[in-house]
Amino acid sequence: MLGGDCAAALEFYRSALGAKIEMQMTYDEMPDKMPPGVLVPGWEKKIMHCSFRIGETVLMASDGRSAEDKGKGVHLSLSLPTEADVKKAFAALSIGGEIEMPPSKTFWSPCFGMLTDRFGIGWLLGIAA
Repeated sequence: MLGGDCAAALEFYRSALGAKIEMQMTYDEMPDKMPPGVLVPGWEKKIMHCSFRIGETVLMASDGRSAEDKGKGVHLSLSLPTEADVKKAFAALSIGGEIEMPPSKTFWSPCFGMLTDRFGIGWLLGIAA
């Protein structure tokens, strides 16, 4: 979560580490629009999601939903084979944690959820592509 600096960070990683962008989508490119009040005004052109490769490692980044998301740390992304697997892992990880987005259908996954576990680690759980 880069709080509005995702594009600049990607350019920096490209020049410093040879990063190659594989996918990038801004909030205004989403097929389903964000509900009112979720995104700060003027944030529509910010990066909602991108994946990039440094060597053989695939990384993901986002601007987040506002400048306040900057530095919120690293989220671990876990891809699982089925909706039942996602929901089971989500339920276990959410005990004592904070749910940001319960598992639900999105335009990129039939089941995706976000949470912070009781140790402060952010998780993005979804069905493997």
